[in-house]
Amino acid sequence: MRVALVVDAPVHPYDERVEAIEGRGDPAVLARLCGEAYVEIPASERESLGEIASAGARAKVRCGGDSVPSVEELAGFVRACREQGVRFKATAGLHHAVRTDSEHGFLNLLAAVVFGDEEEALSEDAEDTFRLDEEAFAWRDRRASAGELTNAREELFSGIGSCSFTEPVEDLMRLRLL
Repeated sequence: MRVALVVDAPVHPYDERVEAIEGRGDPAVLARLCGEAYVEIPASERESLGEIASAGARAKVRCGGDSVPSVEELAGFVRACREQGVRFKATAGLHHAVRTDSEHGFLNLLAAVVFGDEEEALSEDAEDTFRLDEEAFAWRDRRASAGELTNAREELFSGIGSCSFTEPVEDLMRLRLL
């Protein structure tokens, strides 16, 4: 079995069963602990991405919880990660597929990563503009093939984390995307 660890205190190197680690702090220290290290930073603190890239680490951004980044902050974060070649994951608050008044949607974030136009994609609240079939993910008049999605995941967007498994799945089912 392999595990991922979330740390909030100084840690020592772990054994090979640890697949990923995430936490706040010095990117170089976290990167030495595990080959897949995520350094949590606020969406507005994009200047830290260069240090994260230099350490060979990845970024983690919270999209909810105590503080929800604005559309502009999250869009800027995605753009900066793309420009600096930093892979990232997004966590917290991603319970719904499509943006609501108070939460970012995980399909919005995927569209922002895959298609660009970050502010527009992250602001979208029309559920019927997102589609998924055997061949592609679509937003409005744009389509991304499975290969393009794989490429985006391998190069930029590692994935999302949510404290609820059922809410995102139920939302996709309600939208008839799953």
